[in-house]
Amino acid sequence: MKKTTLHLLTLGLIVLSALQLTAQDIHFSQFYMSPLNLNPAMTGVMNCNHRFTANYRNQWASLLKNNAYNTYSASYDQKIPVGRYDYFGVGGTLWGDKAGSSEFATLQARMSGSYAKKMGGYRKKAHYLVVGADVGVSQRSINSANLQWPSQNLNGTYDPTQGSPELIADPNFFFVDLSAGAMWFSVFSKESNFYFGGAFSHLNRANQSFDEQNIPLYSKFTFHAGGEFMAGQKFGLAPGVVTFFQGPSWQVNVGNSFKFLLGNSRRYSQAFQMGAWVRLANKLQSAKLMDAIILSTRFDYEQFTIGFSYDINTSNLYTATNGNGAFEFSLLYKICGPERRGVYCPNF
Repeated sequence: MKKTTLHLLTLGLIVLSALQLTAQDIHFSQFYMSPLNLNPAMTGVMNCNHRFTANYRNQWASLLKNNAYNTYSASYDQKIPVGRYDYFGVGGTLWGDKAGSSEFATLQARMSGSYAKKMGGYRKKAHYLVVGADVGVSQRSINSANLQWPSQNLNGTYDPTQGSPELIADPNFFFVDLSAGAMWFSVFSKESNFYFGGAFSHLNRANQSFDEQNIPLYSKFTFHAGGEFMAGQKFGLAPGVVTFFQGPSWQVNVGNSFKFLLGNSRRYSQAFQMGAWVRLANKLQSAKLMDAIILSTRFDYEQFTIGFSYDINTSNLYTATNGNGAFEFSLLYKICGPERRGVYCPNF
């Protein structure tokens, strides 16, 4: 009976791990500050020649303490002129994620490329269609030594000296991941633009099983839109929305930031933004919910951009977390160089 219980728990663990793996990827509340993770078509779409980004997210620390969810990402991309008006974009991304006492972790290295074709207009008022794709190598791992088993439960008390923990068949494996995307953007001036796009991730649906089974990774569909619209000489709006559909799960982030221009030079701008967003999601086979309210700030100073956001939890976990959800920190640095024939782009 005890052995049967162990096998059932192991099976349950595998199923729960598979649900976690196939239901939802990493996500950033400041999705607009992590463009290569959002859509490979955003590779090289910038006002400068080179771009470095770094993102860090810490979630559920108030509830899980040292076992909180930690996500980090770093990327580099550049644009390469093609002909008179068009561009290639090339870039690379490294991101990692670790969560829980089992140290369930993902590490991915990815290369991406894009091609931006001018569809009309001129430098200050232009329209572009961009297509992109990426390929990545990922590693999944889990530390089964930290898991607790029924045989270690002694009259309702956990005793690690009792019983015999059951090992996961393959606690560490690699897989290849493919994605593709497209985007349209229109620019109306240096500070005003509009864009929308979509991405299809996990095209090859790689196997995610820790137990030598066939559990394919759910494909993910991403749709996003946003822009910047000046309402006055020094004041503007920066609305945005992103939706993710992956297997039985979906998520929507929607909101707006208020942008204040602090100064303008010939090549760089200085601006401050503050905004509010909501994240909507679904419970599996259940109703919709408002998962969080997100407060964000952003400061642009010449080539540097710094962003900070905080998620206020509004789901059923509110009582346990006291509303504490996640905080994020983002850093972006651009190298512009001479740009004699470029076009203004959305300010990611």
